[in-house]
Amino acid sequence: MNAIDNTTPKTVLITGCSSGIGRAAAHRFAQAGWRVAATMRNTGDAGDLAELPNVLVHALDVTDQASVKAAIDATLARFGRIDAVINNAGFGLFGPFETASDAVIERQFNTNVFGVFNVIRAVLPALRSQGGGVIVNVASVGGLTTLPFNSLYHATKYAVVGFTEGLNHELAQFGIRAKFVAPGGVSTDFAGRSLSVTFADQNHPYAASVAKAMEAWGSRRGGYATPAQTAEAIFTAATDDTAQVRYVCGADAESLLATRAKLDDAGYLQLVRQSFGLDAQSAT
Repeated sequence: MNAIDNTTPKTVLITGCSSGIGRAAAHRFAQAGWRVAATMRNTGDAGDLAELPNVLVHALDVTDQASVKAAIDATLARFGRIDAVINNAGFGLFGPFETASDAVIERQFNTNVFGVFNVIRAVLPALRSQGGGVIVNVASVGGLTTLPFNSLYHATKYAVVGFTEGLNHELAQFGIRAKFVAPGGVSTDFAGRSLSVTFADQNHPYAASVAKAMEAWGSRRGGYATPAQTAEAIFTAATDDTAQVRYVCGADAESLLATRAKLDDAGYLQLVRQSFGLDAQSAT
């Protein structure tokens, strides 16, 4: 049985809809006639989503299992089914691993990894009982390759990529597909409101290198995809009815992966470090 039943209105639950990719995805699905459960930690951030027909705005904190269950129960009560789940909520963590506190490491994994686990585990009984569905996890090109001073963020996104692909083996028997979207840079406030750092001040051994990396990051922002472009990739993943698992989104992501494929590990790592002004620290 296909994961999406085209004889009835389709329903999608999306996390992290207060801004950026999540908000754009909610609009994209709503414009296509889907019934949308647009969830976020603070429903006061819903904005125009609260005014759209067939859109349910509901509080959902992915790190709180009771909150996740309440949002899923409310969606099922309102719409009767959930055809697609988009795990979009997350945040970035920048800086050296060595300077990261236990608390910030725990927050990074609780949101980006265990939050995805919480939502999927809570929704699977409904997907199984209705005979199928599709799960789309918003990972990152940072779950397929790495850049300086994002080691903890990369760890979470690599986890999401591996988890998503692995889910396919156990969920296929129920007609449920698991996919991931891997955007490159996206022109949202992810690097502002949704970005945290691992250091309290500039008094740490990596300060000079971090400053160079931050300067390089600033010069790269011009080529980022828009939230709408990323939402389109998410929509495609949820609706194309194929067994494709990976959806890379953005010219910068495509270019980065193409470069990685052409080089051996040493060559690629050296090229990345050079592009971030860290060539003097390249490993031999």
